Amino acid sequence: MDAMVSDEQYQDRILPHVSRTFALTIPQLPPGLRVPVTNAYLLCRIADTIEDGTTSSAAARLGLLQRFVAVLRGQEEAALLTKDLLPRLSEQTLAGERDLARNMQRIVRVTAGLHERQRTAIQRCVETMCGGMHQFQRIASLRGLPGMRDLDDYCYYVAGVVGQMLTELFCAYSPAINLRRVALEELAVSFAQGLQMTNILKDVWEDRQRGACWLPQEVFSKHGVDLGALSGEHPGAGFEHGMRELLAVAHAHLRNALSFTLLIPREEPGIRRFCLLAVGLAVLTLRKIQHTPGFTSGAQVKVSRRAVAMTLLASNFAQRNDWLLRRLFDVAAAGLPRATLPAPRLPERLTPSHAPPADNYGPDVSQVQQLDVRRYEGSSGH
Repeated sequence: MDAMVSDEQYQDRILPHVSRTFALTIPQLPPGLRVPVTNAYLLCRIADTIEDGTTSSAAARLGLLQRFVAVLRGQEEAALLTKDLLPRLSEQTLAGERDLARNMQRIVRVTAGLHERQRTAIQRCVETMCGGMHQFQRIASLRGLPGMRDLDDYCYYVAGVVGQMLTELFCAYSPAINLRRVALEELAVSFAQGLQMTNILKDVWEDRQRGACWLPQEVFSKHGVDLGALSGEHPGAGFEHGMRELLAVAHAHLRNALSFTLLIPREEPGIRRFCLLAVGLAVLTLRKIQHTPGFTSGAQVKVSRRAVAMTLLASNFAQRNDWLLRRLFDVAAAGLPRATLPAPRLPERLTPSHAPPADNYGPDVSQVQQLDVRRYEGSSGH
């Protein structure tokens, strides 16, 4: 990347190299939101690279994540962390992720220059993600998560906190949106979980190649499937039945995502397009998964470029018409199973001796070792 470009220009240039999806959706946002949302995503990507892209031990990764949080708080220089991080990146780390880690200081400078309300929301999101993500990565295995409750918790830490952050950024940007804060907050975590579950289902075989499985054993046990013994070739009808149950749950969350989107005033078409494009592509991906029950790689259920273009066109055309948007969603989701979701809940993040933080955004990453993981490690799923 050209060292002469500004920090904000660097953000725009690196984004397509680390996420083609966000490189498509973020430009839909109004100018006042593009910088903070891009910044937030890139910070989350750095945290993910520290956790997934290094060859260090779990304890060393936790130390790096703690230092990353300290950098965001202004308690450590980004350059010092970058110097220690780069040699630890694995050979599989993408060039874009390596470049992003090398230019961490630029991203952090953008964060520091944001409005206080934006900066606080982003820092809180990243800190919560660092703590929860590390805890789940520490127990990751091919045996999956014990149950749906555990999947919900995982989705909260890697995506739900982002939904909460986006809600805060949207409310800080628009007084009209802020008037609908309560209703948006009720749907924000579900919105993000729909998108995350879609990715989990699409990437199930790639995740297994990396030694992890985020599917809930509880669902598959009912169909006689042991996730730990699963093979990518001919996984069987029981596995397909379990996947169908999870498709139904993801579909239900995406319907909440549409409701979230329709709460955004029509006078904010850019924010609507940002949400609609993500939701539309997720629904089409679920359809591909449903129609390709024996798929063995995410590439086989990837939405085509033509479908992406059509989704963008439909979002632009119908963005102000709530009735038409609902109809388009129904057409895209036709034939998908749909589950009834339980009442929303936040994860039980800390042991009983440590009360949850008042803001309900999760533990400080420095307290992550206090998280109660006994129900994961001692469950029948493990």
